[in-house]
Amino acid sequence: MESPLRERTQRAFLGEGRIDIGTLAPKFSFDPPLDELSAPKKVRSAWISDMHLGTRTSNAQSLLRFLRDYDFENLYVVGDLIDVWSMRRGRYWPQQHNDVIQKILRKARKGTRVVYIAGNHDDLVADFCGTYGKIDICLSAIHVTAAGQRILIIHGHELDTIVQNVKWLAYLGDVGYQFLLSLNPAINFFRRRFGLGYWSLSAYAKKRVKDAVSFIGRFEEEIVHYAKKFSVDAVLCGHIHSAGIRKIGDITYYNCGDWVESCTALIEQPNGVIELVNYPAFGLPALTPEEIESDLLARAD
Repeated sequence: MESPLRERTQRAFLGEGRIDIGTLAPKFSFDPPLDELSAPKKVRSAWISDMHLGTRTSNAQSLLRFLRDYDFENLYVVGDLIDVWSMRRGRYWPQQHNDVIQKILRKARKGTRVVYIAGNHDDLVADFCGTYGKIDICLSAIHVTAAGQRILIIHGHELDTIVQNVKWLAYLGDVGYQFLLSLNPAINFFRRRFGLGYWSLSAYAKKRVKDAVSFIGRFEEEIVHYAKKFSVDAVLCGHIHSAGIRKIGDITYYNCGDWVESCTALIEQPNGVIELVNYPAFGLPALTPEEIESDLLARAD
């Protein structure tokens, strides 16, 4: 007696029907139900920084989720979108990194005002300051919230004395930092085996090493002192991969973090309130077929 698989195959080749691959194997689906796919949340503004596209440690998948989850009137890319330093050492550019660029460009086409502020890892962008349609490239910007708060926006490397004065040491430090980041996948592979959550060695080192903690504290104070020259109520930056919101004297300090470890961003609600949001690092499921189809249709716009 012939098996059902052999019988269906023979019928197909004889022109009596088509093979339905879906009927030949059990179906497994890890996608959320369709009713869980919600419309993007509308916010007034958002700030993202230190995406480091072009490196293996960039968490482009989580960033794509964030860009899908929110619609903005203003999107500030606060430096280090592309890691030119790393790309000079070796070329790495997967499709997801290209998708991030396409997603930002699409938002600009759909009406979002995009402000790209050059950082230290993508400093060559500073040579192209100007307005290109709905995209502004600049070294700094002033944002006024719906509540009337004036915020100075800079990447932050301007106040990093090592980056400004000892560039070879900054490059060496970057290589060491990328090495620590590269250990995270292996560490977390074994942690998952024991049912433990995501943990970052580089983030742990930053928080535990006394000199690193001291540097972050001094950096925040220097940024606030620098902001006072611009007669603003707050200053917002990235650079140090340490997200936070705190009041230092009369100035509010904002840091939108990064997308290699903490996966954080700042958003401004319609009433002017600024909040910190974060996404799991390397812990999100892949995009669903419906989301992929939506993105493919959007690229055709």
